Amino acid sequence: MDRFAIVVGDITESDAEAIVNAANESLLGGSGVDGAIHRAAGPELLSECRTFHGCPTGEARLTKGYRLKASYVLHTPGPIWRGGQSDEAEKLASCYRSCLQLAAENGIVSVDFPCISTGVFGYPAVQAATVSLRAIMSTTSLATAAAITICSVWAGFCCAMRMARSSPFASAATNFAPLYRRRA
Repeated sequence: MDRFAIVVGDITESDAEAIVNAANESLLGGSGVDGAIHRAAGPELLSECRTFHGCPTGEARLTKGYRLKASYVLHTPGPIWRGGQSDEAEKLASCYRSCLQLAAENGIVSVDFPCISTGVFGYPAVQAATVSLRAIMSTTSLATAAAITICSVWAGFCCAMRMARSSPFASAATNFAPLYRRRA
């Protein structure tokens, strides 16, 4: 597997060692990717998430994967888009860096990310793509140990993923051509 890829697929079916949940600060489930992961993992995930008593935006928490193929779930609350004037880009980048740091600390070797904050939190997809790719690339000392996948939201369902030509990630990823590959 390449060190980094952008694909389309259902993140709840990922066979990566860990998947990232685009959570809200309560960590208690919600809509989109968050709800899909909670439903697929089963009620045990919610029980474990309750023990954290929430998580601030930009930080990450690690749980077991329970009924998922992934052994672990990295939960990170992304920022709500407020027009770009409330440090949204730094908060979003912090989500990616925090997840990679927590994965590295726990010896996790493959991580699949959804498009954090681009659903109900309203972050513009093209801007989010650029922020996420730059955050991952700036965390290269951590990222070199892990296989990383960014999952595009433009396949119709919030946590559906493989790279589509119309995806904003396609244009953002061209800036990182040596690390980008399109899966058929």
